[in-house]
Amino acid sequence: MTVLRATDPGHWAAAACAWRSLASAAGRWAAEVRHCATTVRTVWRGAAAEAVSARLARLQRLLDLFRLGCWAADQALSEFAAALIRARSGDDMRAAAAADATASALLRGLFLIPASPPGADPPACTATPAEVGRWWAGLGPEHREWLLATEPGWIGSLDGVPAAARDRANRLLLDRMHVDGTLPERLADGDGPRAYLLRIDPAGEGRAMVALGDPDRARNVLTQVPGMTADLASFGGELARAERIAVRAGELAPGEATSAIMWLGYDAPDFLGEAASRSHSDAGAPTLRRFQDGLRATHEGPPARHTVLGHSYGSLVVGAAADRPGLAADSVVLVGSPGVGVDSAADLHIPTGEVWATTSRTDVIQWAAVSPRGLAEDLLSAQVRPAGALLAFGRPEDDLYFGRNPADPSFGARTFPSPADAGHLGYFTDGSPALDALANIALGRTDVIPR
Repeated sequence: MTVLRATDPGHWAAAACAWRSLASAAGRWAAEVRHCATTVRTVWRGAAAEAVSARLARLQRLLDLFRLGCWAADQALSEFAAALIRARSGDDMRAAAAADATASALLRGLFLIPASPPGADPPACTATPAEVGRWWAGLGPEHREWLLATEPGWIGSLDGVPAAARDRANRLLLDRMHVDGTLPERLADGDGPRAYLLRIDPAGEGRAMVALGDPDRARNVLTQVPGMTADLASFGGELARAERIAVRAGELAPGEATSAIMWLGYDAPDFLGEAASRSHSDAGAPTLRRFQDGLRATHEGPPARHTVLGHSYGSLVVGAAADRPGLAADSVVLVGSPGVGVDSAADLHIPTGEVWATTSRTDVIQWAAVSPRGLAEDLLSAQVRPAGALLAFGRPEDDLYFGRNPADPSFGARTFPSPADAGHLGYFTDGSPALDALANIALGRTDVIPR
């Protein structure tokens, strides 16, 4: 026990950052090699030029493999540091020893150089995440590294491939995309939970999925679906809100590993006219269901508690994913919702008592998303009685555009308090009762949440 208390997790976190920095340096070298290769192809022809181009291609692949190894070391050391912090919080020497064994095994498998491409057939495009997981597990370590280096766009997008592998593939892909903004900065950041890039696609307004902490090794996993106007440009702010939940969960239960994922896997509407349609949510729901299936398939050890949180229009995406059986979630949370497509929590295929909702009294969603029927009733009330306008338009609506307000008692969800002045974004503010409730729901500590 004395050894555990004397161990400084910060040393291991610093070592992880060093490996991350080395991967960045190698990325600059790889970019120079790519530039040289392009120049050679432009100005030189013939057998000698082809031989040089082949050597440059091999050098670039070796640099990519080196970077993959650096990120694997970064992951192993980051998670080891986090595990030591959890073990120290409870003087759990057994947990520390298990973390040491896991990190040692991962570090021994670094920097594998495949001799040839894998011979196994790829999974069918219709394969389930569980089938993809079995295919990946059946590959040899060298073959996995080959695919990560040569097919990062494909492997990085495959639900059923472990988060650690997807992260390394997508980091390699990200450098080739030249994506600006706060996302690359957060991926390089050494503060807070280690970020895992589970998907990146800059097409259109962009898609991105980032986990704070490895979801495959966490006891609790929360997937947060953002709402209207969310895109790659605003992803940093969305990710910061998910990170507050992960950090607060760690404070409330320091001995448990909790991963929070910001899931922007759909085209969020940009304007009120778009947000008045279910087309964006209906298109995103199957992708969310498959992503959750992938989390179940790749998780190590005992099953994790999976929570899916939808904020604003994102709650409609969650509702569309949960309105039929099969969503891999133990709990759903609906925050600042315009309605979720159903009028009762019983219509969502989620375990009884595990549908949660809150909406602040100052959240504009309750006025901006009034149903046509509710608006007609309000207008009629305003005409019939002099005080009708105040009564009709001076209080939050329960009949919203996409169904009954989930925070209304008649919906049947378990409600929890949020700050009266939260507006539409204040649910995730440090120190708020809503943030504590979100963290406790993710932890499964639902008995401590005030109603």
